[in-house]
Amino acid sequence: MARIPDAFLDELLARTDIVEIVGARVQLKKQGREYAACCPFHDERSPSFTVSPSKQFYHCFGCGAHGSAISFLMDYDRLEFLDAVEELAKRAGMEIPRDTRQKAANPDTQPLFNALEAAQRFFHKQLAQSPQAQAYLQDRGVDAATAEAFGIGYAPAGFSALKDALGTDERRMQLLEKAGMFSRNERGHVYDKFRHRLMFPIHDRRGRVIAFGGRVLSSEDSPKYLNSPETPLFHKGRELYGLWQVRQANKSQRLIVVEGYMDVVALFQHGLPEAVATLGTATTPEHAELLFRNAPDVYFCFDGDAAGRRAASRAMHSVLPRMRDGRQAFFLFLPDGEDPDSLVRKEGIAGFNQRLQQALPLSQFFFDALSADVQLHTLEGKSRLAERAKPLLAQIPEGAFADLMQARLAELTGLAARTQTAPPAARPQTGHAAATPKRSLVREVITLLLQQPELALQAPVPYPFAELQQPGVALLIELLDLIRQRPGIQTAALLEVMAAHPHTAALHKLAMTELPGEPQTWQTVFSDALAQLTRQANQQRLEQLQRRMAEVGHAALSAAEKNELKHLFARLTQNGQSDGSG
Repeated sequence: MARIPDAFLDELLARTDIVEIVGARVQLKKQGREYAACCPFHDERSPSFTVSPSKQFYHCFGCGAHGSAISFLMDYDRLEFLDAVEELAKRAGMEIPRDTRQKAANPDTQPLFNALEAAQRFFHKQLAQSPQAQAYLQDRGVDAATAEAFGIGYAPAGFSALKDALGTDERRMQLLEKAGMFSRNERGHVYDKFRHRLMFPIHDRRGRVIAFGGRVLSSEDSPKYLNSPETPLFHKGRELYGLWQVRQANKSQRLIVVEGYMDVVALFQHGLPEAVATLGTATTPEHAELLFRNAPDVYFCFDGDAAGRRAASRAMHSVLPRMRDGRQAFFLFLPDGEDPDSLVRKEGIAGFNQRLQQALPLSQFFFDALSADVQLHTLEGKSRLAERAKPLLAQIPEGAFADLMQARLAELTGLAARTQTAPPAARPQTGHAAATPKRSLVREVITLLLQQPELALQAPVPYPFAELQQPGVALLIELLDLIRQRPGIQTAALLEVMAAHPHTAALHKLAMTELPGEPQTWQTVFSDALAQLTRQANQQRLEQLQRRMAEVGHAALSAAEKNELKHLFARLTQNGQSDGSG
């Protein structure tokens, strides 16, 4: 994706009123200086979703959803980043820089899209001329409207049907081969990759054909499914079959992940336009992010055999790092010999929905899977479960779900009791570190910066507190540098830049913190806080030098260290800080 200039994004967010953007989609109610609503990203009865007109961003205290107007359009309207920017730019009367639009359009790939679209039209036409393919769809209960909605077609038998129809010149031949429609043998002969197969076009999130999946018409043929190879347009680990149709059909609160194209089609026809399929590959982290971007609840349907359990385990590993509060994942294991297609035809939509309601929550599947071969009645078994679970639980984003999963592990292993009874003297550093952020001066400065970024311009450079060994100092310096590089940046744009930062959730919470006093007094508070941090850094350095002098003697100090020690002592004594206070 082309990179949109920082200055353009800063100005776009400065011109955008997030209250108008959110208010057009969610019913907001004025509460003091801000607006509140029930969160549109998770179920709740009392409002915990807040929109700040002064800071131009939103935050949900329930599920942790947060961001700028760009993020909101991406999550609520399910737009890609560039599409969300274009939407806001139109409203603001701004034009995205020409070179950015041109790069995003990527003229090198447009001929590939055109070639695949031509192939899709060819396959669609061939379906109407193939009694065998039509009979197969009828036997599977796929009606004409559903086949049309998915663009199902047919690739004729023989090695050159598509080649003869579309490969009319060398350039078109090259494009079709690059798009994965042809194969080449050892002698260099080019022939149709898909032959005598029902064809399922795979669409990207803009509805463009990027690849195909072909299914055999006879159980005697193999492989059962054949997918396009990786191409400049198609990366199977990032795409989901049926997602385009799901997005056109409804704005669902759930997605059902199945294994086959026909499963997606069957569920769609029976009134469940919520199914998508991975494309012959395990569920990837990219799949997991894409799934949750489109629905808060995700149901994975797998066979109940060993292979299905392994596939579920891989899906679980991809999902865990994306389980922020408000998201849910479930695992449904199917009876032997059944798939979603056969089940929905046998039991109907009511029966299939009942099975979904009985699906295992991620939390239950997690502990069941990790303790399957563990004897939890023994200390050794409990230790093994803890060893397996801890690194996986550490991947879950901070929040209520992460806390509850840790609590469940403690319940199963008894580790919580040991931690609670540990003497305070055994873990003084941990206790101190945990308490520091709650009343941290660094935290206060970061909060001021987030809510009034221009304060960064009054910080002295180089920062005299840069060497202070205290939690959050590195993040503070990162924010100061960023704001100085982009003067005029506002809260929403600042948080947008930090969206991928490991501490983004904490930053949003701090940005929503109610600060005492009026904004015009914050400059003084900010200056005083920086002065205190500088004194703490000086005190810390003085103590380091004093410890070194005690170890090696004053004579062993370098001239620079002696001089620094003298000036630090004089400076701190002058400010009444030699006793370590402040």
